[in-house]
Amino acid sequence: MQSMIPFPNLSPEIFSVSLGGFEFALRWYALAYIAGILIAWRLAVMAVRRPALWPQDTPPMDARHVEDLITWIILGVVLGGRLGYVLFYQPSHYLSHPIEILQIWTGGMAFHGGLIGVVLAAWIFARRHGIAKLQMADLVAHAVAPGLLLGRLANFINAELWGRSTTLPWGVAFPGRAAQDCGQAIGTLCARHPSQLYEAALEGLVLGAVILWMVYRRQAFQTPGRILGVFLAGYGLARFLVEFARQPDAQFVTAGNPLGLAFHIDGFGVTMGQTLSLPMILLGLFFVLRPRAQPSKARAQ
Repeated sequence: MQSMIPFPNLSPEIFSVSLGGFEFALRWYALAYIAGILIAWRLAVMAVRRPALWPQDTPPMDARHVEDLITWIILGVVLGGRLGYVLFYQPSHYLSHPIEILQIWTGGMAFHGGLIGVVLAAWIFARRHGIAKLQMADLVAHAVAPGLLLGRLANFINAELWGRSTTLPWGVAFPGRAAQDCGQAIGTLCARHPSQLYEAALEGLVLGAVILWMVYRRQAFQTPGRILGVFLAGYGLARFLVEFARQPDAQFVTAGNPLGLAFHIDGFGVTMGQTLSLPMILLGLFFVLRPRAQPSKARAQ
């Protein structure tokens, strides 16, 4: 008999309140977003208050600018994440039901879309305030990992974005009919990779630890674009690898394409997550490997 870990008795809701027909519920996923943003804000404030970390001992902005930037980042995450999901994963559905694009509370956010939204928001903010763009990109990139860690843990609690079926002893029997359907006999439990935890470990713990070590022990902010590159390449590589264990989105899975590959020829190809991660890896390597800028030019980038 296959060994597996039963899914723990976890509720997506922390608590709910019903008053006069109005119901409010605080969910772990929402709390993860809030906590991730607060942690990112504190990390950014700590970094700009340590001038020695930056070229010419000059941070790209002060703490007041960080607080203003957070508002722009939130808008970029929400709008970019939603539009990314619409365009990358289910464009035909939302073109037929455009009003559902606004229904964010029903679920459906894409990290790669959120990243694009954050980049655009930060670029506009930097341009408006005359802030060195690469240094600000480094500042933002170094603070993202804790939010990714908390978000993936929330995905696990929600029993969503689970992995492919597995015979490994740490496979988890996720609840729900869709998760338990592995093409086996009816009533047979299905063990799946806890891919949310894989991503939490790689994108959150490992990548976050490497970046903080580079910032505070290797003075990586002294080279504008270095931390941005490590984040892009590190996240892209982590996501690319986890996609081998992650269950593909249902709209890509067909009888002739059981692996859910977004692009494939004769059964060989890549998933949508891998397709979107490849440009991140290449762009990240560009920033990591490009020639070191002269200190006197760091503010002009």
